[in-house]
Amino acid sequence: MKQIGRLTGWFRSRSLRSRLAMLTAAAVAVAIAVVSMASWLLVRERLYQELHDSLAAAPRAQLAPPDQDMLHCGATPAEALDRVPAGGGNRFGPQMYDYQFLLADGTVCFLGDATRAIQVQTGDNALLPRAKDDAYRAGRYLGSDDSALVRRTNTSVKIGGVPHPAVLLTALPTHGVQKSLGSLALLMTGVAGLGVIGAGVAGRVVARSALKPVDQLTDAVEHIARTEEVGSTIPVNGSDEIARLSASFNSMSTALANSRERQTRLIADAGHELRTPLTSLRTNVDLLIRSDAQGRALPPETRARMLGNMKAQMQELTVLIGDLLQLSRPDTPNPEAVRTVVPFHETVERALERGRLRGPALTFLTEVNPWYVHGDPAALERAVINLLDNAVKYSPPSGTVEVRLRAGRLTVRDHGPGIPADELPFVFDRFWRSPSSRQLPGSGLGLSIVAQTVRDTGGQVSLGPASDGGPGTQAVMVLPGQPDVPR
Repeated sequence: MKQIGRLTGWFRSRSLRSRLAMLTAAAVAVAIAVVSMASWLLVRERLYQELHDSLAAAPRAQLAPPDQDMLHCGATPAEALDRVPAGGGNRFGPQMYDYQFLLADGTVCFLGDATRAIQVQTGDNALLPRAKDDAYRAGRYLGSDDSALVRRTNTSVKIGGVPHPAVLLTALPTHGVQKSLGSLALLMTGVAGLGVIGAGVAGRVVARSALKPVDQLTDAVEHIARTEEVGSTIPVNGSDEIARLSASFNSMSTALANSRERQTRLIADAGHELRTPLTSLRTNVDLLIRSDAQGRALPPETRARMLGNMKAQMQELTVLIGDLLQLSRPDTPNPEAVRTVVPFHETVERALERGRLRGPALTFLTEVNPWYVHGDPAALERAVINLLDNAVKYSPPSGTVEVRLRAGRLTVRDHGPGIPADELPFVFDRFWRSPSSRQLPGSGLGLSIVAQTVRDTGGQVSLGPASDGGPGTQAVMVLPGQPDVPR
C-alpha cells in the first residue's frame, strides 16, 4: 500500500502534459497487450487444432495387425527401442508419426525403424471403450525434453498367429508449434514495446498541442493576478471542451471587467450625489459657528430657515444611504432571503396611501384586484412606493395618476412630460437622472431598486410612453403569482 501511495503521489506531482502522455502510453500498452495476447491465443488454438487434425488423420493399425515376429518388444520403452534394427521399414506410413504398441500386460513393442520412444503413462495399456475410437493426451518423448501430442487407439497384435488386443500410441511432435509460438510472442513483444514508445512520444506531442489553449488560459490568469487588469481574453477555436473553457474564461473576464466598471461608476456617482448635501450642511454649520463665535446672532427667521435646510439635507442623506444599502445586495437573487406569501394588492393600497400624502393635489384613479406573490414584503412595498413617487414627482399640478393591478400586472401612469426615447434605455441604471430633472429632489436610485426587487421576485418591469399614445409615462410591473391565497 505504501508503494502504491508513493507511486500515486509521484504521478500527481507530474505536470498535466506528462500525465496525459503517460496515460496515453499506458492505455496503448494495455490495448496492445490485450490484442497481442488474444492474437497469440487464437494462433495457438489454431496451430494445435491443425496438429490435432493431422494426428487424427494418421494411419490406424486395425487394417493389418502385425505379427509378433515383426515386432521388437521389451518390458520398457527403452528396452524395446534397443531391439529395433536400423534401416527397417515403417509399415504405417509417413515418417512424421511415431508409433508404439502397448500390450495388455504392459509390454512395449515397436515396428519398423523407430528412433524414439513415447513415455508411457499409467493406464495407457487399458483398452478404450467400444464406443470411443481414440483418445488424445499431451506427452513427451523418452530421454528428451521434446513434447508431443499422443493418440491412443485400440488395435491388435498377432502372437502365435492369434490376435491379441493392444493399444497403439501414435505421437506427433509439437516442438515446431512451440517454436512458432515462441517466435510469434517475441515478435509481438517487440512490436508492443515499439508501440508503447511511439504512443508515449505521440501522447506528448498531442498533449502539447491539445493543452496549448490551457497554456494561454494560464498565461492570461497569471497576467490578471499580476497586474489586476481584468477583461483580458484568449482566442477561441473550435467547439470542443477546451474551446468551451476558453469561452467561459472570456465571459468571466468580461463580467469581472464590467463589474469593476460598475463598481467604479457607483463609487463615483455616490460620491457626486453625497457631495451636494454635505457641502450644503457644511456651509450652514460654518455660518452657525461663525455667528456664535463673533457674537452676532442670526435673525430667528434666518436661523430657522437654515436649520430647516439642514434637516432636509439630513433626510436626503438618510434616503440616499438607505438606497445604497438596498442596492449593495448582489444582482442575483439571494436564496436565503426571507420570502413569504405577500398579498400584493394590500401592498399597493398602503403605497397609495403614502402617495396621496406626497401629492395631495393630485387625483388618483385606482383599480386594485387581489393578487398574491412570493417575495420580500418590505422590498415589494419599497418598489411600489418608488414607482408612485416617480409618478407624483413628474405629474403636473392637479394632474392625474392612474394605478391599476390586474392579474399580477401593475401599471402606474402619470400625465407629465414623459421621457425622451433616447433616455429610456438608461432609466433603470444606478444614479442615472434625466438632464431635465436634475433640479428635482432624488438620488437616481429609485428605479434601480425597483428593477432589482422585481428581478429577485422573478418578475419583469418596464418604463415607457403611455399605451394610449397620450402624454406622460407608464410603468409596468409584472409579478408571478395567483389571485387566491396559496395553500
